Amino acid sequence: MRNINPIFVLIFLLLSFVPVAAQRKNVDLIISGGTIVTVDKQNRVIENGAIAIRGTNIVGVDSASAIARQFISRKTIFANGKVIIPGLINTHTHVPMTLFRGIADDLDLQDWLTKYIFPAEAKNVNEEFVRAGTRLGLAEMIRGGTTTYCDMYYFEDAIAEETSKAGVRGVLGETLIDFPVPDNKTFAEALSYTEKFVKRWKGNSLIVAAIAPHAPYTVSKEHLLETRKLSDELDAPLIIHLAEANTETDFIQKNHQGMRPIQYVEQIGFLSDKTIAAHVIQANDSELEILKRRGVGIAHNPSSNMKLAAGIAPIPLMLSKEMRVGLGTDGAASNNDLDMWEEMDLAAKLHKVSSGDPKAVNAQQAFSMATIGGARALHLDKIIGSIETGKRADIVIVDFNSLHQTPVYNVFSHLVYTTKASDVRTVVINGAIVMLDRTLITLNENAIRNAASRYHQKIIKSLTSN
Repeated sequence: MRNINPIFVLIFLLLSFVPVAAQRKNVDLIISGGTIVTVDKQNRVIENGAIAIRGTNIVGVDSASAIARQFISRKTIFANGKVIIPGLINTHTHVPMTLFRGIADDLDLQDWLTKYIFPAEAKNVNEEFVRAGTRLGLAEMIRGGTTTYCDMYYFEDAIAEETSKAGVRGVLGETLIDFPVPDNKTFAEALSYTEKFVKRWKGNSLIVAAIAPHAPYTVSKEHLLETRKLSDELDAPLIIHLAEANTETDFIQKNHQGMRPIQYVEQIGFLSDKTIAAHVIQANDSELEILKRRGVGIAHNPSSNMKLAAGIAPIPLMLSKEMRVGLGTDGAASNNDLDMWEEMDLAAKLHKVSSGDPKAVNAQQAFSMATIGGARALHLDKIIGSIETGKRADIVIVDFNSLHQTPVYNVFSHLVYTTKASDVRTVVINGAIVMLDRTLITLNENAIRNAASRYHQKIIKSLTSN
């Protein structure tokens, strides 16, 4: 046998390690060491898991050891002892109304709206008010682990700007209504504003601009159909309050040949697979079939509905029909916060007591409504709502080490019945860290609090003046 040059042997041994190193792909962020609740189709829960993120997307979800073999990153967040979940999705709110938090409580819906909210808005709402309220709401939502929200209010273009700056995902609808409002005094002006708004944000990585006719009792048939036409032309979501209370049902039946709200909007041709309907309390089996057939997303708001005694939405029936149902907080003026953890807890408990069945809306169903269910309701389930390769990196890390979290037996039970907004530690949206270990990165908390205090005094003066 010929002598083998030891230099060649050394080179061979060195080269044998190159393919292994070369196979480790560079990524921008790895979250490693926690329990991952994926909410994927298999509902996988990965103990000691890890997530690899490149740019805005998730590129790997597996055990920590498997991710370490496949990927390398200069930035790693260690989540040992914590739970990693998809970002929560708030499917219905009016974010600037955080500045009206507690302004009027314990009232009927119509009295609350017509005697307090509409007058307060007329005296106070302008673009700067909207920006200040939006920043306050965004900070509250990030702190609670909400990464996507669906909004309808005025000056929605300003809301979109603030939301984008904060790095939060939003489906944001400009409200159209048949009376003068702070940003547009006629319906025609509002429609023109909305068209420009939708076109401006088309294709944005965080903002989905939407069209939001307020409700069937505040927008005429002709105007509802104009918003539907614009939605079709611009391929934009269509957000509306629908079947919210007995008063709405009575009004529609009185003015539209005895039809109920869902029957009415179906009969005039308003509904589409881009519609997002908030509340949907006054709905029977046949009406739910209409919404399912049309692919309508539904925002269930248990706290607000309970507080205003608006009624109880038939959520167990909707879930049995596999409809697109998510959870929302509604505005902070009728809730009075933007805490999705409370909504999960209440959604499960409300439907147990109303049905007399403790098995109704179990913890896993409630958590799904706050994540993948919300994504389906907003027609965004292809990109958000679960932790899966190819989806956007909207991820929340939750502390499970506090006294009220001890001990842990079932992760879904803990997430729904035990976890509080204050347990959220870190939030990633679209691949970017927006809160790290309870410190907000994209928003100035002190400035937000000071601005809210100034508006508080202004609102008080406006309510006491003639």
